[in-house]
Amino acid sequence: MIALNAAQIRTSGQRIPKFLAKGILPALGLSLFLLMWHALAGSITTSLGQFPGPAQVWEQSQSLYVEHGEQRAKAARFYERQDKRNAKKLEKNPDAVIKQRAYTGTPTFLDQIVTSLYTVLFGFALASIIAIPLGIACGLSNRFYEAINPIIQILKPVSPLAWLPLVTMVVSAVYVTDNPMFEKSFITSAVTVALCCIWPTVINTTVGVGGIDRDLVDVGRVIKLPALTNVTRIVLPSSIPMIFTGLRLSLATGWMVLIAAEMLAQNPGLGKFIWDEFQNGSSNSLSRIMVAVITIGLIGFLLDRLMLSLQRRVSWDKQAVLR
Repeated sequence: MIALNAAQIRTSGQRIPKFLAKGILPALGLSLFLLMWHALAGSITTSLGQFPGPAQVWEQSQSLYVEHGEQRAKAARFYERQDKRNAKKLEKNPDAVIKQRAYTGTPTFLDQIVTSLYTVLFGFALASIIAIPLGIACGLSNRFYEAINPIIQILKPVSPLAWLPLVTMVVSAVYVTDNPMFEKSFITSAVTVALCCIWPTVINTTVGVGGIDRDLVDVGRVIKLPALTNVTRIVLPSSIPMIFTGLRLSLATGWMVLIAAEMLAQNPGLGKFIWDEFQNGSSNSLSRIMVAVITIGLIGFLLDRLMLSLQRRVSWDKQAVLR
């Protein structure tokens, strides 16, 4: 046998707790949660029947996936029949005008997930384009910050439920075109998300820029860097950790806001799916709603991990911990 030295023993002792923290302990916590959920679900009876436990939710998640496959098969058959009809028309008359109609079947659960993700990312990008430059301007100029801060503080706590009717009416009045690039429902949801998730990025960017080391600022002034060069070479690299903190908070806020907006406005997405199942009132509705709730939580978690991973790639702060 090869004797282990003291350093090897210490290293081995450090690996076991780390493995416990990252593997066994989370699995134990999840198992306890599932056991509590199963025990409590059996004691709750609602107007739609027994509250679903983990087994019922898993069963409905599989059912939703099967329904998605069936709907895709129907769509494939629809386009196949359409192609055959168009081919026959062209055989009879090569100059015939061919119409391609889109399949209008009911969106599946997976379709609603894609719709919600697309909407929230569009709204988040729109908010970020506005928020980051605004936060930089506030951090660089005290006078500008004093002028804009009252507006930020007034609009920041406004609920998405208050914005949604106003946004709906404005979009209906302004977004008028015979050949729209986006659906009005999509624009309404995306703008509502942008209005609510802009503020965490503005505030954190302002704090990050305002906290830049004064020596760096003085160096920029001494060598007389142009304003744009100063922002790209000094301001942005120094404030990236705080900017990404704001972006993570904004994305989480936008994801929560979107679900509420979709439920209230009946716009396509996970929020509408939940509301439709609630109104449906079938014996499987509660299980399907729980599938949607868990999916919303998992997607929110993955979006946050994605933003934090992106921060680790572009930031000088390589010690950022995935928490």
